[in-house]
Amino acid sequence: MSVPASPPPQGQPRKAALAAWIGSALEYYDFFIYGSAAALVFPKVFFDESDPADAALLSLATFGVAYAARPVGAFFLGHVGDRLGRRRIMVFTLVLMGLSTFLIGCLPTRDQVGSLAPVLLVLCRVLQGISAAGEQASAGSMSLEHAPSHRRAYFTSFTLSGTQAGQLLATLAFLPIAALPEDQLLSWGWRIPFWLSVIVAVVGYVIRRTLEEPPEFARQATGTTQAARLPLVVLLTEHWASLLRVVAGALVASVSTIFTVWALSYATSDAVGMDRSAMLWVGALANVVALGAIPLWARLADRIGRRPVYLVGAAGSALLMFGYLWAISTGSYPLTFVLGILAFGVVYSAANSVWPAFYGEMFPTRVRLSGMAIGTQIGFAVAGFAVTFAAQIAGDGGDDWFAVALFTAALCVPPVIAALTARETSRVPTEQLGEPAVASVPVEGARRATI
Repeated sequence: MSVPASPPPQGQPRKAALAAWIGSALEYYDFFIYGSAAALVFPKVFFDESDPADAALLSLATFGVAYAARPVGAFFLGHVGDRLGRRRIMVFTLVLMGLSTFLIGCLPTRDQVGSLAPVLLVLCRVLQGISAAGEQASAGSMSLEHAPSHRRAYFTSFTLSGTQAGQLLATLAFLPIAALPEDQLLSWGWRIPFWLSVIVAVVGYVIRRTLEEPPEFARQATGTTQAARLPLVVLLTEHWASLLRVVAGALVASVSTIFTVWALSYATSDAVGMDRSAMLWVGALANVVALGAIPLWARLADRIGRRPVYLVGAAGSALLMFGYLWAISTGSYPLTFVLGILAFGVVYSAANSVWPAFYGEMFPTRVRLSGMAIGTQIGFAVAGFAVTFAAQIAGDGGDDWFAVALFTAALCVPPVIAALTARETSRVPTEQLGEPAVASVPVEGARRATI
């Protein structure tokens, strides 16, 4: 007989979801303005322009540096979050991201300090990566553990809605900047979106510092249930299979990085010659659509399960990347807009909406943040450098879009396998998540939980 899930405290699911949404939006505004700058500005500001192709490749590589730093940050932040609390990590990551992003806007250029400029840029990007390592895992864990059992996908989806909102804000911030004359863009214009991160840090701190820890984690802290002294040891010895599934599943983020960075660089290159403001609008509109699609997909996942929704997103994104990059290659703005919005705004949102619940439900409370942080950040590290690999795969002319689409589709295969081999957890009570013996027990009573 199943144990009814205890309803969370009144008001906390909404408050946790709001904190996750706003914090993730502000955090990923910072993270993705770097992507736009790396594609449009940094090759001419921080790298030697004697060979534009090499400068572009180096600039895109610095985008991936943050993803390499993320697994390192995940080990530390995951341990602290499972031992000391989710809220502390949520506040720390936001402050660190705001500070490192502001500093990027203050950096001297290569013309001013020579080779020291790209070194400082990489250092700030590493700090951004460490911050992002704990953001989604802590926000996802917090909102999952506060949510009613039968609506976990919906409430955790606010973390990813916030991420998409952050991408949208980053794109909108660069639209007027990209329209500046080239000399103004390269001298001072590109710095403005980075300086705005001060507002980001202050707003996020005020919102997150008053959020309470989830009931399940609070029971650990007071000794009602036993917390893991070394979450990493428990994770690797008892939950290694789930960790591997999360690593594989997180590779689906390659769709986002290819769409956001490489496709933008390719479309505005000499090989295609599309207008950079128009291409920024593709990303902006796709993110607007995603803001509506993500909660709808999440509601569906609460009704029919995590796996089918996730599979639509992973497999569908692999197929539609061919259509989107082909549309760019034709130079057709209508085709590019339609396929870009369909691929990234609608289909990719299916996987994006469900993974915070899908991954988080694979682990018990005592190692959830560690499992989500480490698993996703290893996968995201590959996704981050997918941009650099794509630039090399595209050939000397940078125009072999089919090879890049094939490469992106191949990176979607492990997520599909991970979903097919995972348990369906949508009907498991929150306190029983991560326990193999009761993984298939249906939720009873949770549907009567009030929020």
